[in-house]
Amino acid sequence: MQKKGLLGQLIQNLCCLPGVGPKSAQRIAFYLLQRDRNGARLLADTLLTALKNIDHCEQCRTLTEQKLCDICSDNSRSSALLCIVENPSDAWIIDQATAFKGYYFILHGKLSPLDGIGPNELGLDKLESRLAEGKIEEIILATNSTVEGEATAYFISEIAKKYQVNASRLAHGVPMGGELEFIDSGTLSHAFKGRKLL
Repeated sequence: MQKKGLLGQLIQNLCCLPGVGPKSAQRIAFYLLQRDRNGARLLADTLLTALKNIDHCEQCRTLTEQKLCDICSDNSRSSALLCIVENPSDAWIIDQATAFKGYYFILHGKLSPLDGIGPNELGLDKLESRLAEGKIEEIILATNSTVEGEATAYFISEIAKKYQVNASRLAHGVPMGGELEFIDSGTLSHAFKGRKLL
């Protein structure tokens, strides 16, 4: 039975967060209302401000408060390298974990005809315009290794060929420190096919 009133609405609305089910939403709502009303107010104010002021970067399509994000406005980066990812969080992770000093392009998804997501929804016309400028020498396809992610990477690599731009794919396979007996067969097979000379 669904609870009515503001408390029930709050719990229901918290369920929109990824990984938050009804029980977790209930715990969060009661915690904020019983123990941290100031934190709840600050969270609500910050969320409203973010919704009002954060939009997409005009160049890479990540989330930012300015027309160009911090990365796109950094002239010390290499304009010859472009890393293509599915989500803004992917670019954030790559930038934190690697020494990559090129730029990014955010797709905001992956090709999925069944869900109505085609090239137009991913902004591939904008990507193609950037490739046509002739500054980019290599694109690094960092889409996820799902069927849709692989199809998206292949589709984009075909676009890159038209502009004589090299396309590389992130390596997939055995993680650092991983033991073979604990690796699933699909991952091991992919790693075996992608082996390289030392």
